[in-house]
Amino acid sequence: MTLVLFANCIPVWPQPAYPPHVIAEPAPAAVHPQPAQLDFAEPRKLLQQGKYDEAIAQLQELAVKNPGLKGLSGELGAAYYQKGDYLKAIDSLKAPADDPQNKEAIQLLGLSYYLSGRPAEAIPFLEKVQAWYPRANVDASYILGLCYIQTKDYPQARKAFARMFEVPPDSAASYLFTARMLLRQEFDPIAEEYAQKAIALDPKLPLAHFFLGELHLYKSRIAEAITDFQAELALNPGHAPTYYKLADAYSRMQKFDEAERLLQRSIWLDATSTGPYILMGKVLAKKGENELAVRALEHALSMDPNNSVTHHLLGQTYRDMGRNEDAERELKIAQQLQESSSAKP
Repeated sequence: MTLVLFANCIPVWPQPAYPPHVIAEPAPAAVHPQPAQLDFAEPRKLLQQGKYDEAIAQLQELAVKNPGLKGLSGELGAAYYQKGDYLKAIDSLKAPADDPQNKEAIQLLGLSYYLSGRPAEAIPFLEKVQAWYPRANVDASYILGLCYIQTKDYPQARKAFARMFEVPPDSAASYLFTARMLLRQEFDPIAEEYAQKAIALDPKLPLAHFFLGELHLYKSRIAEAITDFQAELALNPGHAPTYYKLADAYSRMQKFDEAERLLQRSIWLDATSTGPYILMGKVLAKKGENELAVRALEHALSMDPNNSVTHHLLGQTYRDMGRNEDAERELKIAQQLQESSSAKP
């Protein structure tokens, strides 16, 4: 059985509370089902219904009655995997994964090692998964790249992501892609190094300066961030997010006129993003232009009514205007939204 993984279902480090979805290609219907297939039919049905404990109990009962039943260990390992009990999945999948033809067991064992926080042990199995496909398998490359990052093997991570995006492993693009993955995994110093390497290889690479600016802004290295964003605009003058981020940098330096001018450009280029409207409201309020600030923040709320930051800023602005009742309402909504967000698992 060949498994197909989807990248948007694969969790990033650390281990999530649920396993990624693994979608199997349907096997052709057997004219005469094998005895093992009949034995496993009911546990598989229970797994499809999300009744993991019941399925595992039935498989364990089969193990007592028929310990030599072919495929039982793999079925049990897959059940533990779907339940999210990766340590038990590993124990059950080790034996079937010794068979090089058992691609399902090999793949699940690699994923179980990854999801249990053991990336070094996951790598050999995930490398096999990647080798099965003549073209880049995005999911295998992605998870394998994350494992290499966690084991600090950055060159191999770069090769995995290069394969994922189908670019040469030593190209500027491969360094930039890897820099983004490194930053997502909070390997900030290496991410900065890789972004700078990408720019050194290709100074005109789109969004490389933008990425470096985001990183510097995140680190509160404002002057460097401004230089980065200006360099991006010189190459990519129609990129709305760069105007927005540059405005953010200027606002942190209290250069509100420059920030307002840049935010207006960002909005002209892309009126679908709430970020520039929210920051515009904050900037205008700092300038004492409260009526205009309210207009910008109310527009942001019309686009995203459940943004606690917008409600909080609007409440502060109303309070500055002496509209205490409106201010109390908005601040209360902001607090409720924050509490609701914090309560979610």
